[in-house]
Amino acid sequence: MATALIVLAAGKGSRMESDRPKVLHEIGSVPLLAHALASGRALEPSRIVVIAGHGAADVRKATTYWAPEADVVEQTEQLGTGHAVAQAAPALEGFAGDAVVLYGDTPFVRPETLQRLAEARAHHDVVVLGFEAADPARYGRLVTEGETLLRIVEFKDASDEERAITLCNSGLVAADARTLLSLVSALSNDNAAGEYYLPDIVALARDRGMSAGVVTCDESETLGVNTRAELSAAEAIFQARARAEALGSGVTLVAPDTVFFAQDTHIGRDAVIEPHVVFGPGVTIETGATIRAFSHLEGCHVSRDAIVGPYARLRPGAELSEGVRVGNFVEVKNATVAEGAKINHLSYIGDAEIGAGANIGAGTITCNYDGVFKHRTTIGAGAFIGSNTMLVAPVTIGAEALTASGSVITSDVPGGALAISRPPQEIKPGFARRYFQKLRTLKDKRG
Repeated sequence: MATALIVLAAGKGSRMESDRPKVLHEIGSVPLLAHALASGRALEPSRIVVIAGHGAADVRKATTYWAPEADVVEQTEQLGTGHAVAQAAPALEGFAGDAVVLYGDTPFVRPETLQRLAEARAHHDVVVLGFEAADPARYGRLVTEGETLLRIVEFKDASDEERAITLCNSGLVAADARTLLSLVSALSNDNAAGEYYLPDIVALARDRGMSAGVVTCDESETLGVNTRAELSAAEAIFQARARAEALGSGVTLVAPDTVFFAQDTHIGRDAVIEPHVVFGPGVTIETGATIRAFSHLEGCHVSRDAIVGPYARLRPGAELSEGVRVGNFVEVKNATVAEGAKINHLSYIGDAEIGAGANIGAGTITCNYDGVFKHRTTIGAGAFIGSNTMLVAPVTIGAEALTASGSVITSDVPGGALAISRPPQEIKPGFARRYFQKLRTLKDKRG
């Protein structure tokens, strides 16, 4: 059975006190919307429709990045969740299959839960995801009889008996796509808010002789993000899960609570992560690598047995091969570092290729940017770059070549050669004593 995802992402999120669309606020270094899309992909959808509203251009841009195959439909007026789903009709014209409605601000619904929701469609025309609430508060209540869902009652409309129900509505729905669109097109906005509510489709379906059912999940999966406080709580939940998964897969976290993961961080078993390490998006750490304290990594790949840090920064495009050493206060960007190479101290390596076994001395800088264009530096295998060398790209240092400390290298250096580019040292005997005595005398005269 083909499946379509309808992701509701039109809300402004006024309680966030932000100009940014709510679904573009981040946990795990990626937007809330990306989390929802990642969960939805477990259903292997043949169609994805994202309903945008506030900040539609930004939501469209994010959707293009995270789900380039998706259609983005703008809800020009926010008239409720039922109205939002109805906006998907043109994008799903002619589609035959089920539709699952997700929320772009609900990041923790597990793929397994969505699978169960989809599978329940074999038994019911409409399936709603519910949860047992520790504090039902003002959630909509799911009124059931056995395995049958009779209706969804909003708190304000519920009787005392219905308010005692703890089975609550998450908002997620699965149904045949044509049935779903038919139901939302028949919704009424005869309510205090003048909006079309998606939960009302259950009563409409029952009136048409259709069956409705419930699939339940843990309450933690249904956590929505509506305020900065909830965003912070969601981040904490995400990080706790990511740390637990890393520990469970054989990664050593020396101080787990101080390590921060992105949604797509991948770390191999027997890797060691020291305290206060931050992983941005796009990081893969292979088996046996060590990331030492106070390092920041994003968009990079660290191979087996490499050591990074402490106080290192790996930026997008950094590719470290096996046994590489990147030490304290070293920054690597868009550079490939081959097996066994060492960059141990106080260096910037950008837009470069470092050969196997090369040794990059302290304070080395690849001068890759001329103010308009980026240029590349190539350093051959076994080369030794002396401390405080400036490599003005584009430039190539041959295999087993040597640059003298303090040199500014502007031309290619052949393999095995020594390059020296610095002024000759001049010695002036006695000058230092005379110079400082003159300064002290001047200071005494000025009082």
